[in-house]
Amino acid sequence: MEKITKPFSGYLMVLVAIALIPATAFSFINEIHILGLVLGVAFILILPGFFTLQPNKAMVLILFGAYKGTVKANGFFWVNPFMTKNKISLRVRNFENKPLKVNDKIGNPVMVGTIVVWQVEDTFKATFEVEDYENFIHLQSDAAVRKMAGKYPYDDFEAEDAEITLRSGVEDVNHSLEAEISERLHHAGIKVIEARISHLAYSSEIASAMLQRQQATAIVAARRKIVDGAVGMVEMALEDLKIKGIIDFEDEKKAAMVSNLMVVLCSDRSASPVLNVGTLNQ
Repeated sequence: MEKITKPFSGYLMVLVAIALIPATAFSFINEIHILGLVLGVAFILILPGFFTLQPNKAMVLILFGAYKGTVKANGFFWVNPFMTKNKISLRVRNFENKPLKVNDKIGNPVMVGTIVVWQVEDTFKATFEVEDYENFIHLQSDAAVRKMAGKYPYDDFEAEDAEITLRSGVEDVNHSLEAEISERLHHAGIKVIEARISHLAYSSEIASAMLQRQQATAIVAARRKIVDGAVGMVEMALEDLKIKGIIDFEDEKKAAMVSNLMVVLCSDRSASPVLNVGTLNQ
């Protein structure tokens, strides 16, 4: 459990140290060697106890292996010179993980890169619960990415019933990633401010095949839209011709007209008109 402590003012101890200098000299001049030696040793011992702290920095104090508290106030301080002082930054930091090859819910290999914004919240846990909290953050973030990616498919081509995918459900996926990393880093006293995906792509060995599949799916969807529109236009044309009494088609001629209109409307090239100089039936 983190314990906040308030050390002595460093300015006051500077005055004490300065006062020891003439006192030590006076003792040796008057041949009071024992007193002079004690004052000299006291002066030397005072010096290692000074330290300064900038804003958003903390100092963990350890005395002979026992945790004595954490100093979070900024300023100039003095503590027991026999204490071990470990400085920890409380500032917000971030790192970007290089794209990591993981498997999505369906088993497709994908490359996922992440950005994690974090800061030390509990200096006791960061110092004593883990060996190296910065290395711990990187390793646990990678593990969290692997677990998170396994919950969702990359897209909805193979999982049409998936409500959330890595590609489309950005906000939900980022929240899931942040929660997963926060749970893992809580043991090290680390607060995760934000975690998000910075890179997402299929792995190189399947990227080409997946691109072709996406293109084919897009083409099929576009063709379906074109056909639906063409059917509506043909139906509207026949209905208008019938209502206005412009021409009355037999079933065979109506089928031919529908076929021609569908070809013209659904073709991916401009139609080439053919001039009929004969009768309608020729």
